[in-house]
Amino acid sequence: MSNVEIARTFERIADLLEISGEDRFRINTYRRVSHTLRDLTQDVAELAEQDRLAELPGVGKSTVGKIKEYLATGTIDLLTELEDKLPDELPDLLKIPGLGPKTVALVHQELGVGSMDDLRVVIEDGRLAALPGLGKKSVEKIDEGIAFLASSSGRTRLGVALPIAEALLDQVLSIQGVRQATLAGSIRRGAETIGDVDILCEGTAGEAIITEFVNLSAVSRVLAAGKTKGSVVVVMPNGSELQVDLRVVAGESYGAALQYFSGSKEHNVRLREMAVRQGLRLNEYGLFDGEKQLAGACEEDIYTRLGLSCPAPELREDRGECDPKWSPSKLITLDDVRGDLHIHTTASDGANTIEEMARAAQDRGYSYLAICDHSRSSAIANGLSIEALLELIAEIGEVNRGMTDFEILAGTECDILAGGSLDYPDEVLAQCDFVVASIHAAMGKAVRKGKATPTERTLAAIANPYVTVIGHPTGRLINKRAPMEIDIAGIAEAAAANDTALELNASHQRLDLKDLHLRLTVEAGAKVIISSDAHSTKGYEQMRYGILTARRGGVTADDVINTRPLAAFKKWIRLKRSR
Repeated sequence: MSNVEIARTFERIADLLEISGEDRFRINTYRRVSHTLRDLTQDVAELAEQDRLAELPGVGKSTVGKIKEYLATGTIDLLTELEDKLPDELPDLLKIPGLGPKTVALVHQELGVGSMDDLRVVIEDGRLAALPGLGKKSVEKIDEGIAFLASSSGRTRLGVALPIAEALLDQVLSIQGVRQATLAGSIRRGAETIGDVDILCEGTAGEAIITEFVNLSAVSRVLAAGKTKGSVVVVMPNGSELQVDLRVVAGESYGAALQYFSGSKEHNVRLREMAVRQGLRLNEYGLFDGEKQLAGACEEDIYTRLGLSCPAPELREDRGECDPKWSPSKLITLDDVRGDLHIHTTASDGANTIEEMARAAQDRGYSYLAICDHSRSSAIANGLSIEALLELIAEIGEVNRGMTDFEILAGTECDILAGGSLDYPDEVLAQCDFVVASIHAAMGKAVRKGKATPTERTLAAIANPYVTVIGHPTGRLINKRAPMEIDIAGIAEAAAANDTALELNASHQRLDLKDLHLRLTVEAGAKVIISSDAHSTKGYEQMRYGILTARRGGVTADDVINTRPLAAFKKWIRLKRSR
């Protein structure tokens, strides 16, 4: 039984309570428990056996009992009671943009709607428009929301959404009357996937700003256009749609609105609770003592008035950053990176030559680079035979002689095979300057004769003195392939003991290790290498997604090997190999 299963159960309880009209405090309690369990790196069943559930954030006596109930029976009586009262598919209606729990409850109670199909029927026959408080325009919006939900591919990867959001932000900044504008929501927090894009701007002529926004050339469809908020749809390169919302706020509330709409929801709930305990009121307009505004224009002032250090947006997930004792570290930035250590060329499946990749890296301000083309077992990626690898090493040496103030390391991305051995023998790996060891095949947990588990394979590679870093350790592809079932805690401990780094693969399709795994890795004392896994010169741009993920994991420059100068970096490799 996984932590995610129990987290989903608590999230479903929260959804059903919301539709049932329960009070907000009770709903948020269940959402907070779900959030805690989903982010938990330890097995919740083990914590229950150790009687440590009450140590978890947001988990009180009542919810401890419900977690134990689920572990013992596979369900929770409260969930059963709520499900008996409501149709199974009713909570799915909350996914429709603009359709809140009150309306969902209304259509269920008055029209017997229990699913998306039921809702479509009452839209078509006109019964929905006849309900009090709705009408033709509201129903049109709901119908558009259903169509949008159907055409959307779900959550969009950060690397797809962020360039679109930044282009729109630039256009918003050029609108007359806009004094400042900022991305907000999950995209500002650097989340690996985005539901929709939130943009906040300061201005006084709100209606005029919104009118110009909804008429931007990138807009394919307008969902709403009011006096201070506009919602539009843009089409992404893959043909799916992305919703973008713009809010216009006054200067005296800009900081409070930026804090509020940046989220996360759990972070905001925690801040509001802190404000209430101090006899204050916090909302998107500011922090108030009665009717007196104490802070609002500046985001940092909100936190200062509440007795907190202002956390970087990437950290605002209610993972301890709201503790008054929390002290912020200087998180890693893109400028800290001195080299990219997982690059592919035309020797395997890349699009550019060694020299082209090196010159592009030097143009980005890097001082070193590791060419890591695929090993021989990766036939689909044109993996290199031993002879071809040795030829590549010699070619890298030739190109190096033509470089100034820059060094190319001769490396390989060596497959970790199903039995746990590496794709090249040690005597070949010893001739490489840098070795990324990765699992690319046989990623399941089933064990057959001659096959090791992913954890066993990874641990064997970590113990090899020639392996510098474990590449994309969980093997996940966001929205496409689930991660391997591996013991991240055990792997992080072994990596620390063997001085082997773990990779944060910055490709927006991977972002592997993810933020929570990075926290665990750093806490274990292991080092991280952030690599773009570039297969072309353009691929270097992905490094920034890795940096955002690292910041979400609380990673500093000192935690990352490739922030070191070349001499210090090479010394680290020598020391590792000499162990």
